[in-house]
Amino acid sequence: MHSVALVVHPGFQSLSLAVGSVFECANLFQGEQAYEFHLVSEAGGAVMSSQGFSVNSTALRPEGYDTVIVSGYLELDTPDNALIEFVKAASAQSRRVASLCVGAFLLAEAGLLTGKRATTHWLHAPAFRQRYPEIQLEEDRLFVVDGQTWTGAGMSAGVDMALAMVETDLGSDLARRIARKLVIYQRRGSEQSQFSALLELDPKSDRVQLAMAYARENLTDDLSIDALAAVARLSPRQFSRVFREETGQTPAKAIESLRLEAARVMMETSRHPVEVVARATGFGDRERMRQAFLRAFGKPPQAMQKTLFTAANGANG
Repeated sequence: MHSVALVVHPGFQSLSLAVGSVFECANLFQGEQAYEFHLVSEAGGAVMSSQGFSVNSTALRPEGYDTVIVSGYLELDTPDNALIEFVKAASAQSRRVASLCVGAFLLAEAGLLTGKRATTHWLHAPAFRQRYPEIQLEEDRLFVVDGQTWTGAGMSAGVDMALAMVETDLGSDLARRIARKLVIYQRRGSEQSQFSALLELDPKSDRVQLAMAYARENLTDDLSIDALAAVARLSPRQFSRVFREETGQTPAKAIESLRLEAARVMMETSRHPVEVVARATGFGDRERMRQAFLRAFGKPPQAMQKTLFTAANGANG
């Protein structure tokens, strides 16, 4: 059985607690207690969250846990020295140690990220890079796995990271079932960007939102201006004008961003050849996808696929 400890401290962000649901569902589907989940703190007892409610916790035990996860918090304060030492001691006896959001600062203070790759919330990336120049920060990544250490970006990324842990421990089928149980629209892997293409577009009107939601669900269909305008119930001329006003982009550029995002996810979660990925995400052929990857990422799909494969092996190592 895997023991998981979520470390909370005063002012922790309550969304950190969501990782527990992933391990709870793993037990449900396994029909046995595959994971023993502990909510722990330095001294145990009630710990106040940033939202003003408290949770009951047990004291960090000296013998350690299989997995230690440090919760995130809203205020970028230097963690208490005693807590840093507790986490350092617990991690020395754990198979993996992880952080959510700015919990990466606590791992860095404990010396657990020195010389390693890591990520944190994009908003705090400049402060992290300035404070810890010896750590290779990959601020665009949803989560990063480097040996024993796992670091996650924003709070919702904790669920993605927990699903990846379950996949490593018990297989991809179980992780997929948990994602469906939690009504997660899309399982996001470690190479996924912290920024969603659809969220970055941020269309204001219902009609443009409807057209973009349709596009995301039908990437292999005709997504010309005429087709999208018909979905939005606007004339092509009206649609082009409104789309640019609301998003600052052309529809064609926005569709390319959605296809790039889908291609990255497919390349991380499967071993399909580039040609298959290109067809499945609406690029049509590998050359069109290659040109789009070069424009967006500065490297071709094959190089991205190699990076993704290496990252996946690191997570499963």
